[in-house]
Amino acid sequence: MKIDLRSDTVTKPTAAMMQAIINANVGDDVYKEDPTVNLLEQRIAEMFGMETALYFPTGSMANQAAIKLHTQPGEQLICDKYAHVYNYEGGGVSFNSGVSCKLVDGHRGMITAQQVEDHINPPDFYHSPLTTLVCLENTTNKGGGACYSLDTFREIKAVTDKHQLGLHLDGARLWNALVATNQDPKSYGEIFDTISVCLSKGMGAPMGTVLIGENEIMKNAIRVRKVLGGGMRQVGFMAAAGLHALDHHFPLLKEDHNRAKQLAIALSEMSAVTKVEPVETNIVIFNVNNEDAFTKYLDKHQIIYSDMGHGKLRLVTHYDYTAEMHEQMLAVLRKF
Repeated sequence: MKIDLRSDTVTKPTAAMMQAIINANVGDDVYKEDPTVNLLEQRIAEMFGMETALYFPTGSMANQAAIKLHTQPGEQLICDKYAHVYNYEGGGVSFNSGVSCKLVDGHRGMITAQQVEDHINPPDFYHSPLTTLVCLENTTNKGGGACYSLDTFREIKAVTDKHQLGLHLDGARLWNALVATNQDPKSYGEIFDTISVCLSKGMGAPMGTVLIGENEIMKNAIRVRKVLGGGMRQVGFMAAAGLHALDHHFPLLKEDHNRAKQLAIALSEMSAVTKVEPVETNIVIFNVNNEDAFTKYLDKHQIIYSDMGHGKLRLVTHYDYTAEMHEQMLAVLRKF
């Protein structure tokens, strides 16, 4: 049995999600006439207590649009060195917005208010790029699915307000964080200027990310989406998958987290494993002392994983990773 734990993006629509897709009421979203897209945008904006939302085909495009809305060419944003907007969006920060990144050496992809304060360039020192935006990520991808506390977010918000900086949240796996911490989505709407929430990671929709914010910052979002090539027509079929995921897959994330923690325990008991990062959600990052032997063993048993280099591997649980697969995976690890 092949077990694919590379990412929570490898899932396929369930039969029930396919029915939701087939039965979707659609229109032309470029004209804002797709009722299912409009419903998804309205629902997510209301969940987070924000005024408006816009559906994007990908998380990277939504993040890039947010950065464009917050900045002007030649300016600079602050983010952790592990941030997705810096590492995994093809250099889009510079290509799309003409903005540079000041990287912070945080903890597991998370940064503090003091670190933000320390990395802001003096606005009257014209030799440095003007700092105008802070980008945070929750949960953190390269940080192993770590979750920020709301208190840390509020402390950072106090700093960004003091210096009149924008505050954007890359919430690609924010649903996981909400389940793991039992936080209220509206608390996020009170803190951040813009938030992107992904419907394919963890939630299992084939595509789609929604960018939310207040009317003033979002007024040009649809224009930026068009410039980036993100105008779509009868995309309500995919928005219907997102609505189905909110109703039926959101509660299942807790099981993904439980299985990830069980994998972490099994790995920590293996002599071949030198370190297992703390597991809060659905990402397990660990180091091995003989990568070649260990990965050949996983390959032999049809276990698909992510190789992060230098003996560091990653497993990500998801709803296509079944109870049967989980028992087999645990057995494989115990026999190494």
